[in-house]
Amino acid sequence: MKRNILLGLMLGLAAPALAGQVLQGPADIGVDAPELAPLGKDGVGFRSVTFVHKAQPDLEHPDPKSGAVALHDRSLKVDIWYPAEVRKGQARMTYRGALWGEPPLPPVAFTQPGLAAPNAKPVGRGHPLVILSHGYGNDPRLMTWLTENLASKGYVVAAIHHVDPNRYVVAPVISSAPTYNRPVDISFVAAQLRANLGSQIDPENVALIGYSQGGFGVLTAGGASLDPTHPFMNFVPDGWLNKIARGAADASSAKVPGVKAIVALAPAGGGEKSIWGNEGLAEIKAPMLLIAGDQDPTVGYQKAAKSFFAQTINSDRYLLTLKQAGHAIGLNPAPEGMRATLWDIDWFEDAIWRKDRINAISLHFITAFLDVHLRGARDKQAFLDVPNEDSDVGTWKAPPGTSWGAYSPGGPDVTLWKGFQQGRARGLIFQHLPAAAPQKAE
Repeated sequence: MKRNILLGLMLGLAAPALAGQVLQGPADIGVDAPELAPLGKDGVGFRSVTFVHKAQPDLEHPDPKSGAVALHDRSLKVDIWYPAEVRKGQARMTYRGALWGEPPLPPVAFTQPGLAAPNAKPVGRGHPLVILSHGYGNDPRLMTWLTENLASKGYVVAAIHHVDPNRYVVAPVISSAPTYNRPVDISFVAAQLRANLGSQIDPENVALIGYSQGGFGVLTAGGASLDPTHPFMNFVPDGWLNKIARGAADASSAKVPGVKAIVALAPAGGGEKSIWGNEGLAEIKAPMLLIAGDQDPTVGYQKAAKSFFAQTINSDRYLLTLKQAGHAIGLNPAPEGMRATLWDIDWFEDAIWRKDRINAISLHFITAFLDVHLRGARDKQAFLDVPNEDSDVGTWKAPPGTSWGAYSPGGPDVTLWKGFQQGRARGLIFQHLPAAAPQKAE
């Protein structure tokens, strides 16, 4: 999706240290990152698989006269990053693809270096599985800041290529197709991965992560039910969205059973009336982490992530807000080949925040959240239990001799968020609400 430009926030003493670093790609994190953001100890492997979902509605090609939709086989490519045995000098991935150009220009190609080794030998067994759904028109190879980083920490990360219709050139009714496809794709791929990855994963230990349209997808696949009275129900061709709405016989085809955690970055689905209505989000039971900018011009904030945080009353949930940030919080920093025009760079960069800074902060909290809920790492809970919601008011009287880049230890009399460095916990709000207490039987 189209977003804002990067102005940058590198100031003072931090600039020389950052400029001198040699990073291994977007998954590698700079010295001003919070404590849990850097890469883990595992090497990272990469491979792709393709699953075919039989007899799915071809929503992009309804009959021009009747509006009827035929069925076809929907092919879904899935990129998988995983803990691996990687030898020194072994070849690493260079990711290639393209994003839509500014109309009427053709797509713009990108090349993105990575640290994963193609087809490297997997290591370990029973890893937690993370399923990723990208934003509308995005490409999961441009989210390696997250996929490669989590794989280095012992997660198997599977990212779906949804292949959305180009909303800038097709009719609006055609661009509505992902509203149906996203949760159904996620549900289908989750079942295929659970059945096919064998001992590499723990099929009962699954998390969903989505950005923008993918955020809508994971909230829906993670349990939220679509409002059958929402006006958009009649917008998707041939009534197909009604088939997976609340109370519909086929609603389960858009759900992933047994989800242990959900992360949604700048999630779509809100507005004056959310697509889940007043009740649907309450059906999410899994713990949830929402990440959003409070100046998001694309999906909104108050009537999107902020509202979703309030409505998911049966989830133990967190909301990380980046003050003044917009929508461009989900992708890597812009590759070199996509910095020539404002249109191209707006896919990636924020107008206020450094993009690598956004990614590092998100990685810190996502790592803590997943480690707690998928690994039972209770020691990581301290990174989520911030002493004050507003990061700007935190302080730490570090003992004499403490290094300039030391992390806040948290604990008594320390209000600087645990794992952040002096002067680096700025512009953030982190909120928590517990799941509602179960109703007692009368």
